[in-house]
Amino acid sequence: MHDLLIIGGGPGGCAAALRAARGGLSVALFEPRQVGGTCLNRGCIPTKALLHGAKPGCDWSQLAAEKESVVAPLRSGMEKQLKAAKVEVIPAQAVITGPNTVRTADGTLWEGRSILVSVGSLPAPLPIPGMDLPGVSNSDGLLDDIRPRDHLLIIGGGVIGVELAWVWASAGCKVTIVEALDRLIANLDRELSQSLTMELKKAGVTVYTGASVAEIQPGPAVRFTHKGEEHTLAADTVLVAAGRKPATAGLFDGVSPAMDRGFLTVDEHFRTSIPSIYAIGDAIGGAMLAHKAEAEGDVVAHLLLGKTPLRGTSPIPSCVYTDPELAQVGLTLDEAKARNIPAVSGKCVMGANGRTLIEGGKRGFVKLVFHKETHALLGGQLCCYRASDLIAELTLAVSLGLTAEQLLRPVRPHPTFAEAVTAAVEAGLEALERPV
Repeated sequence: MHDLLIIGGGPGGCAAALRAARGGLSVALFEPRQVGGTCLNRGCIPTKALLHGAKPGCDWSQLAAEKESVVAPLRSGMEKQLKAAKVEVIPAQAVITGPNTVRTADGTLWEGRSILVSVGSLPAPLPIPGMDLPGVSNSDGLLDDIRPRDHLLIIGGGVIGVELAWVWASAGCKVTIVEALDRLIANLDRELSQSLTMELKKAGVTVYTGASVAEIQPGPAVRFTHKGEEHTLAADTVLVAAGRKPATAGLFDGVSPAMDRGFLTVDEHFRTSIPSIYAIGDAIGGAMLAHKAEAEGDVVAHLLLGKTPLRGTSPIPSCVYTDPELAQVGLTLDEAKARNIPAVSGKCVMGANGRTLIEGGKRGFVKLVFHKETHALLGGQLCCYRASDLIAELTLAVSLGLTAEQLLRPVRPHPTFAEAVTAAVEAGLEALERPV
């Protein structure tokens, strides 16, 4: 019997396996595809590699090769870490048959004192006709078919949709986004959404928001309604990027932990309704992000080792790797007001930031939200170069409840993008000092 059986070898599963094994537990990890999961093989890493390499007139075969040149060594490195930690990796699909048992496709039964579900998620299909037509793809398929298109039509304006739109638009392809909600990346701050939409349009991307897709027709072509008018647009490829769903279907046979719309229900220790079975990451909902799953996997491993977890699991920063980058953590000003939290914001426009001008001068801003009474940082929203790096400082500040006065204390180097944080804090202090 193993101490821990882990179903799914993505960021969360691997983090838990390494922490638990290094702590002395015997661990078996079940992964039918590739170690690293969606993030490393079909999501975060390959997408960012393409974003880095794409440019007008690019060599598409070279771009595909560059993507693999990034993914392959990272995957190999993870496999070596698991082997060095003596994690038993079983390249098979696993089904949970009891509180302490797992069965693989060949009929082998595995026993474990605890089971961790880290199966991740899958691209969600739309409930419309034409999803199975030739030329219709999800993000997995598109990333395996890197080539130029005369026209790429994307259904869905979330992070996946806009990042892949940026790749193909940067490479000189015609791109159209059709989004059902009233704005792109609607889970982020409205001003971030507006800035991104403006930059996409500058890059030649056509954007339809508030659009209702009726069907995908042979060709393929997409029929949708926008502002009361019906449109039918033909494309080389239709990318359906309308969200993801937990990969929990068919995972249980003989046991039924509590679930909600396919997501496993867990307590504050990530334990399901069956005490020996834990779950993390996309399988439990919330932000479907690799770093969330990794943090949760680390926490579960600490708990199983009888230790107090050192890592937190909130707040979770979100990043969009467009140009400029977008990043957000904590509350927006609108969210704070909706919760009746007294809040003000301070903003620095990047047009006066020296490093921004050196890098090309694209529009951007750093916006910080502070509690009006305690002055604690509640959240931050960034639209600027290196936003995905800068957000780490703000995530730390929100986690620790740092105040505007404390955030102003560090001397940030010049010329850097980080100087904008100081300027935004100063603007926030001015807003905090104004009488209500």
